[in-house]
Amino acid sequence: MPHLNIEYTANLEAAADMGALCTALAATLVALRHDDGGPLFPVAGTRVMARATPHFAVADGQPDRAFIDLNLRITPGRSAATIARAGDAVLTRAKAHLAPLFAGHAIGLTLQIDEGAPVYEGKHNNLAAYLTPT
Repeated sequence: MPHLNIEYTANLEAAADMGALCTALAATLVALRHDDGGPLFPVAGTRVMARATPHFAVADGQPDRAFIDLNLRITPGRSAATIARAGDAVLTRAKAHLAPLFAGHAIGLTLQIDEGAPVYEGKHNNLAAYLTPT
């Protein structure tokens, strides 16, 4: 973890570069640091994914209304201030990336951070072996 899931209305598909948003937000998460300078989140555990929702109704239901929902799942163990700092960084980066989109569309953007210990967590990966040491 962290896993950032982005859900957005399909009417944004042509206008939004969600792949670039995923890349930008992953870089934001990887760059976050604890007060001691260590990484806030494990690089190899960072995931950002986006999905368009083909069926939706937003606000008054007009077809040009849109939303982008960011849900960041993290494991417990960080202070409320640290989590807020991470949330502010993600939201700031998303707003900057999406500014041109907001200039021409009616959009709701939300970010929610969910913290919780999994009841079961199975893992198998070799990503760390492929990462460039920092």
